[in-house]
Amino acid sequence: MPDREPAGWPWLRERVNRLRQATRPGTVPAAPAPEVRTAVVTDSAAALPTDWVRALTADGRLTVVPMPVMVGAEIYGEGEDDISDTIALAIACGRPVKTSRPSPGQFEQAYLAAQKRGFSSVVSVHISGELSGTADSARLAAARVGIPVEVVDSRTVGMALGMGVQSAVVAAADGRNAADVRAFAEERLARTKVYFYVPSLEQLRHGGRIGAVASLWGTVFSIKPILGVEDGKIVPLEKVRSAARAVARLEEIVAADAAARPAGRARIAVHHFGNPAEAESLAARLAVLLPDCPAAQTSALPAVLAAHAGLGVLAVIVGESSTPAVPAPVPPALST
Repeated sequence: MPDREPAGWPWLRERVNRLRQATRPGTVPAAPAPEVRTAVVTDSAAALPTDWVRALTADGRLTVVPMPVMVGAEIYGEGEDDISDTIALAIACGRPVKTSRPSPGQFEQAYLAAQKRGFSSVVSVHISGELSGTADSARLAAARVGIPVEVVDSRTVGMALGMGVQSAVVAAADGRNAADVRAFAEERLARTKVYFYVPSLEQLRHGGRIGAVASLWGTVFSIKPILGVEDGKIVPLEKVRSAARAVARLEEIVAADAAARPAGRARIAVHHFGNPAEAESLAARLAVLLPDCPAAQTSALPAVLAAHAGLGVLAVIVGESSTPAVPAPVPPALST
């Protein structure tokens, strides 16, 4: 099932294409194009749609560093290998699935590549430091290179992280300096929420993301918890007695959050692992409940997150737009 782009991203792609055309030799731009001085680096936990990433990585303005996933003795790179089926089979068979942070050397290569391409700075936005040491690897790499690097611990995961990366790319494309690019990313990250339901807590327990007592509690009493990410950590939000009720309650929580956002600003993304039809159904119901909100982006959970969440997870990210809702020939100043 192909990923669907959230509203605002087609605008960004048009914006980047115009910047490229304006700087092409022999082209007379209608207006001076901003100089793009800041490159953006992130990790594959950001869950960015493949087509969107491909459109923005060709000239180095965006780099996605893959996060490794270990299935038994084999190591796979997110984005480099198609590993979703491998992880699903391993979880079903009880084989160990682990994840790791990228090495500092991988980030060092990304930063040096940006410097070589002529960027004057980098903003590096990453998965919550409470869940991964990825930001620490980025900081170690930043200390080794000559180009200034701003490392941002997003304190979140999935498309919540992706939305912050989106804002960073938008600000960079508008010619903002590294401090502004970081500020745009952090401001949007602060306005995102992650809600999710997992049929079993075992994978989260194996990965050390929740305690053994919480896992046992959920198993023994058949509790289907709704979880969230707050201040970078996975936290319980509600206890529900059945899977059907858990999904229904997840829908209610998301709809209430999105409806409380400023008019026309709410943006939603839905992640799944092994249950795409259920995710599409949830997205369709949310579209009915939230007629003023653009259709949700629906995509598989990144492998590095699926390895911990397990099969059957449904995750919903609620955020707000950072780009104009309607593209204009000459976009106005970025909205926040």
